[in-house]
Amino acid sequence: MSFEFNYKEPKIIAEIGCNHMGQINIAKELIDLAKQSGAGYVKFQKRTNKELLTEEQYNAPHPSPYNSYGDTYGAHREFLEFSIEKHKELKEYCDNIGIVYSTSVWDVTSAREMITLKPAFLKVPSACNNNYEMLKILRDEFKGQVQLSIGMTTKSEVEQIVSFFEQANQAKSRLLIYSCTSGYPVPAEDVALLEISWLYEKYGKRVNEIGFSGHHLGIALDLAAYTLGARWIERHFTKDRTWKGTDHAASLEPQGLQYLVRNLTACYSALRYKDNEILPIEKIQREKLKNRK
Repeated sequence: MSFEFNYKEPKIIAEIGCNHMGQINIAKELIDLAKQSGAGYVKFQKRTNKELLTEEQYNAPHPSPYNSYGDTYGAHREFLEFSIEKHKELKEYCDNIGIVYSTSVWDVTSAREMITLKPAFLKVPSACNNNYEMLKILRDEFKGQVQLSIGMTTKSEVEQIVSFFEQANQAKSRLLIYSCTSGYPVPAEDVALLEISWLYEKYGKRVNEIGFSGHHLGIALDLAAYTLGARWIERHFTKDRTWKGTDHAASLEPQGLQYLVRNLTACYSALRYKDNEILPIEKIQREKLKNRK
């Protein structure tokens, strides 16, 4: 495949999401930890819960009461939600310390709000990639990159999404697609890394970039994803995987993120051909060890 000759330095997103537990000071601490761990990007979430949820869903109990921050699922989601003013504060904080801020948007109102902050990119979660009213806003009104996950999405639905962006000549220049399996956490056999190869075969020349959004345990599969061509690696990030909430268990802690950055950087350095048939590092060994008989 052609991309094997064009490896680029991996771009690593620490997805904080709602792992801040509704507290702006924890959100800023996680930004600091992501920066210290070597990630170049952090990502949050923005939802307008009464627009996103039906009345029945909003008033229903949380399916996992232990992880709930409210008496109902709606109250839980509202507790974890930051206002547009808080997101502006987080973006300014990121700008000041030298890490790129972004967020996922889950609905039309959130998309319109977050566009006003002019982030480098906005993310469409797998759960919302069929919301074409929101996709149209991101396609036609936003100027940055649109990143989109395709977990729990059929191949025909992926084609519809890409074609939708192509209708406005925006796929090749602005659309990034993430290979993704929606689960928390996902066992290795369900990660299906060869979907990355399928994305390159089908969309490598039609979209801007291809990435990998992982919800698995450990970091080995991210290295394989990068080798297969994923230029962006997105992983959930937390300070403590035992914290209250549904995403922490499938998240990396700071040391895990450090290892991920270190190992992806090493892969990037190694994915090249030899400059010479015998490298300088080999010459001494050749003199000493090569059998001349």
